[in-house]
Amino acid sequence: MPVERDLLGRPVTEEPPDGGTVLCDGDVTHGRQSVAWRAGTLRRVGTADGFRLDGMLLGVATAATQVEGGDVESSWSDWADRPGTIADGSSPRRATDHWRRWREDTELMASLGVQVHRMSVDWARLEPQPGVWDDAAFARYRDELELLRDRGIRPLVTLHHFSHPLWFERDGAWLSPGALWVWERFVAEVVTRLGDLAAEWVTINEPNVYVTGAHVFGDFPPGHHSLREGLRVFEVLAVAHIRAYALIHALRPGPDTMVGVAHHLRPFRPGNPRNPWHRSLTAVMRRLFQDAIVRAMTTGEFTAPLRRPDGIRPGRYADFFGLNYYSRTTVTRFDDGTPPGVPVNDLGWEVYAAGLGEMAEWAWETYRLPVWVTENGTCDAADAFRSRYLWEHLAVLGAVRAQGVPVDRYYHWCFVDNWEWNEGEGPRFGLVALDYETQERTVRASGRFFAEVIRGGGATADMHARFVAGQIYPLSDGEVHHR
Repeated sequence: MPVERDLLGRPVTEEPPDGGTVLCDGDVTHGRQSVAWRAGTLRRVGTADGFRLDGMLLGVATAATQVEGGDVESSWSDWADRPGTIADGSSPRRATDHWRRWREDTELMASLGVQVHRMSVDWARLEPQPGVWDDAAFARYRDELELLRDRGIRPLVTLHHFSHPLWFERDGAWLSPGALWVWERFVAEVVTRLGDLAAEWVTINEPNVYVTGAHVFGDFPPGHHSLREGLRVFEVLAVAHIRAYALIHALRPGPDTMVGVAHHLRPFRPGNPRNPWHRSLTAVMRRLFQDAIVRAMTTGEFTAPLRRPDGIRPGRYADFFGLNYYSRTTVTRFDDGTPPGVPVNDLGWEVYAAGLGEMAEWAWETYRLPVWVTENGTCDAADAFRSRYLWEHLAVLGAVRAQGVPVDRYYHWCFVDNWEWNEGEGPRFGLVALDYETQERTVRASGRFFAEVIRGGGATADMHARFVAGQIYPLSDGEVHHR
């Protein structure tokens, strides 16, 4: 029988006397200790007695390419057609068939009590040829937004979530001379046509994941391997966001308009803190992967290794801080590492709930913007530990909120199992299970747990006993390196 370990990989020989959940141990992973540690709660956050999230809006997230399906000529449909690019050989053409089943999905969200929903529009579907707009597609998105509004669900619309039209990709995408002009044309068209139904916008999803996947490691289209090129795309994406921020506010002035970026953040820690190479590489990776691009997009301040483009002045270019959080990285070389003996999900990503609090605290202390957790979830096909994952991560948010960090939103990734980019249809992140062959949706136990959290504004000891008690994470059986 495997030995259960805490989130730092240490054996757990008995339950904490207060029924608490082991979350953190005050180790410095982003230049500071977590709020929970500094507040004196040590390693116990979110006891089995429950936690409160009063006033926090709770919901789910999706992305067009991952759920809609259909024969759309996008960068990702073309990429999936190439042999060896997708783990299981699938493509986004099937996905969850949400383009046709949007009413069913919206009603299912409403039945779970979802308060907010992060979705994206598919640029390739809306602008199939340069400057040619698909009126029927715009009408379909309007119908979906109207139904969300009618069901009391507030939409947060993402404009670029990894994918764009194939014609844009073939023209060089973000490195093409006219990229920013083409991007602004798209943003203006979408906000003009849909802005009366959506006041909240994410311009770009996870620019760091997109750039490293597409231009450094070659796992995303166009499959390039150039750090120099990746840094250039970072600079262009920062300008793209800054221009979109100004444009959206110009088109939809008023206090309800909220614009930001969904940043993928993670704590980085050296594999061996006494190893100077590990320590130095940790600092370099943190700066390359997140610190520099987050600062550029949020403030217009470009720091090394990014160069400041002409015409960009320092300022405030976000109304909220979008935080996507999944795991942390243990650094022994230039990649995403997971040490042996720590809790992991089905993809081998370390489960480290305290990191969500650390990143929320860092975002607030650095930028003084309300924090919206725009993605958080785990890959768990058997639904064997997702409720525990939810409990621990939401408990951390309750703790940091109690310390004054304004975490106002939480969007669980994801609503229903969906097509996970280069991993294909295999990974299961959904609160709702999907049978790809029949497209049947089935709410998982974790989905019922989350619905109760929404309904009650938190969780209770009874909910812990019914949904969480006895759930154990798998453990990594050796050092794992991800891309």
